[in-house]
Amino acid sequence: MIEGKTVTGIVLVAGNSTRYGQNRNKNFEIINGKTVMSYTLKAFEKNVYIDNLIIGAKEEEISTIETILQKEKITKPVHIVLGGKSRQETVYHCIQKTDANIVMIHDGARPAIQQRYINQCIESMKEFKGVAVGVPSKDTIKVTDENNVVVQSTNRNHTWIIQTPQCFERKVLLDNHEKYRDEKVTDDCMLLEKGHEKVKIIEGDYTNIKITTYEDKEIVKKFMDTHI
Repeated sequence: MIEGKTVTGIVLVAGNSTRYGQNRNKNFEIINGKTVMSYTLKAFEKNVYIDNLIIGAKEEEISTIETILQKEKITKPVHIVLGGKSRQETVYHCIQKTDANIVMIHDGARPAIQQRYINQCIESMKEFKGVAVGVPSKDTIKVTDENNVVVQSTNRNHTWIIQTPQCFERKVLLDNHEKYRDEKVTDDCMLLEKGHEKVKIIEGDYTNIKITTYEDKEIVKKFMDTHI
């Protein structure tokens, strides 16, 4: 626990895996004998700060997830919540099902997450309402108009690629989900930004990639062979 506060870890596995291109949920793919989501679950299971887990899932995949939970012998309390039509809606469903002070949201398809980044996120909640892991952009990012014509060049020194986990004061996140529920966002940090809350970035590393395409699976496997 951190200053008497409780923490719920939320693992998102309800996506369609469209870009993965294999007509199956990438979270159930096998790396070194374990499903992708198993690594995330085990990382949250052994973390000293996280009290319980919520998994955002599709209804037709709940039985598969329950089998994984039994196989991995997850001992922390786990609640499976039906996902929504979007990532944003799935997170909203999940944070409604916990009364923890802090929620930590993580993509199930980021199996190479390391304990130190989970810890740093949660510990930074002493000072901030929202914290996310990210890495500095290696390239210059261009902003374009609808015709792909450049309208702005960003300063690479101040540009970050945001990953998960992302950690929030639950009530603040819930309030902003409800306030901006009709606006599309791609991550929960954007909701706090809209609500004029400061979001702290913890510098992670480039091994914490999300499996998006089939090729990513082999890249992640090489990373995990060295440090997981």
